[in-house]
Amino acid sequence: MEKSTTEKLRIDKYLWSIRIFKTRSLATDACDAGRVKLNDQSVKPSRSVQVGDIYDVRTNDRVWKIKVTGLLPTRKAYSEAVNFYEDLTPPEEQAVEKALPASFYTGKRLSKVGRPTKKQRRDWDDIMDEI
Repeated sequence: MEKSTTEKLRIDKYLWSIRIFKTRSLATDACDAGRVKLNDQSVKPSRSVQVGDIYDVRTNDRVWKIKVTGLLPTRKAYSEAVNFYEDLTPPEEQAVEKALPASFYTGKRLSKVGRPTKKQRRDWDDIMDEI
């Protein structure tokens, strides 16, 4: 059940429920750090969200400009959560996100790059022993 527009919903809980942030504490930290703005003013995590508000949100991955179209008090599937906000982010900023390769954010090192394999290390040791 969605809350009516007269009920209050905190901005940190809203950003978490529409899946902008993975955890509510990350959303709270972003508000405290000044990465969530309404009318170019930083907002506190306890600020109430109103339908029609337009927020600028900076995450690690991208910059969002979202318009609140509905209040979502609980976390839902992404397919349902996208119905509660409108993404007003300019296309050129969205293109930056898509231009990066998928492996960029995995945290894993690329194959055959970096440390040598065991076989490569043994071959290198053999060469160094001969010298």
